[in-house]
Amino acid sequence: MPAGLKTVILLSFVLAVGFLLIILSCALWANWLPLLVALTFVLAPLPNALFSQCGGDEFSASYEEGSNTMDLGRFITSIVVVTGFALPIVLTHSEVIHPGACVMSILGGGLVYGTILAYSAAFSQDTDDYQ
Repeated sequence: MPAGLKTVILLSFVLAVGFLLIILSCALWANWLPLLVALTFVLAPLPNALFSQCGGDEFSASYEEGSNTMDLGRFITSIVVVTGFALPIVLTHSEVIHPGACVMSILGGGLVYGTILAYSAAFSQDTDDYQ
């Protein structure tokens, strides 16, 4: 079996376990608010992906690695990731969800976001043609 196929199978298994934890955190305590965590972690990489396409001009005089738009994308992504971890904690503190649901949704959300990052890192293509 090729290495790429093994990677896809492993990442899909981890993603399924992450979504299972999030759905179980909702279903076991009959409160569907922890499902918002799945939405935040699925949407978290989008600003980073969108703003990375708005990078600097290839003819620009500066040779800096990052640009302001890429930094803005990373900043918005970090806000969404922190929201994904903080939302279940706030809901637990206000006694809206059960503490067990908080732990399960944080673990599941971390697995989902980690899987998305690992997939993008494993299958990223270099845009540099001269290496």
